[in-house]
Amino acid sequence: MLVDDSFMDRELAREAFALMDPDTTLMAVESGSAALALLNAPAAVLPDVVLLDINMPGMNGFDVLQALKQQPRLHLLPVVMLSTSSSEHDITHAYSLHASGYIVKSVAFQPFIDQVDTFLAFWKQALLTASAPLVFP
Repeated sequence: MLVDDSFMDRELAREAFALMDPDTTLMAVESGSAALALLNAPAAVLPDVVLLDINMPGMNGFDVLQALKQQPRLHLLPVVMLSTSSSEHDITHAYSLHASGYIVKSVAFQPFIDQVDTFLAFWKQALLTASAPLVFP
């Protein structure tokens, strides 16, 4: 799930995800309140990971992250901040609220494609590792 108030950024992400991995489903929403409403719906299927912009009107990304981490059903959901901000304060604040990662979003298309490719490879491997049975000698 991508949460970003910018229509252009959501479309760029859709294009990048479709290009890098057509089998990946990207659900994109325009606000933190829309994301929380979808995730809290009784029959909601939770995404594998949430990509969350910081600078949004209404609920900013930190507000959404904090709300997610306070809900028993959603607190373990991995959340990666995806922002143009490289501020040390923003990065530290995100991790203090238990973000799983922080990506400084590239404004150029090809570097953004490379970021999406790296992100997808990492999370696919993380999901495979998490779903593998534990074997103890």
